[in-house]
Amino acid sequence: MSTPAPQPEGWLVVVDLQEVFRDGDSPWTTPRFEEARAKVRRLVAAFGDRVVWTRFVAPAEPVGAWKEYYEQYDFALRPPDDPLYQLVEDPGGHPVVDATTFGKWGPDLVEVVGDGPLTVVGVATDCCVLSTVLPAADAGVHVRVVGDACAGSCDEDHDRALRIMGLYAPLVEITTTDEVLAAR
Repeated sequence: MSTPAPQPEGWLVVVDLQEVFRDGDSPWTTPRFEEARAKVRRLVAAFGDRVVWTRFVAPAEPVGAWKEYYEQYDFALRPPDDPLYQLVEDPGGHPVVDATTFGKWGPDLVEVVGDGPLTVVGVATDCCVLSTVLPAADAGVHVRVVGDACAGSCDEDHDRALRIMGLYAPLVEITTTDEVLAAR
């Protein structure tokens, strides 16, 4: 009998792999969503029970600058159980952290992952992924961003976001799915 491959170190954080970013009719459609999703599936399998999913959800009542944001994106003012906010994958027994902010790094995520390290994947690279990675790195957590398991609002913005996050080395490391899986 063969020994199972060891799991990668730390936690896999799957950022906002939701219908609102997959749906071709959504104003927030993320090109290359399905390409990233295929890589995410491989990583979820490798990380076993150390996976946490996040979901962007609208607040019940926007405050501050979010009021203007939702004036522009009023389609998104839906309850958290709306089909557009559902994850496109079944998280199984993994925890799901909901947030009304782009960035998911905060007390709810910290409660699950502690001080990491983190491997981050998901959508959109240039919004919710970036907004999650930088505060985690700023808190001193080592973060690997799996570039080919992320998708941006467009290819150019995806590449720009990866370059920006790469500037935070050694706190942030940009890697690929194959590299993460080969290192375990």
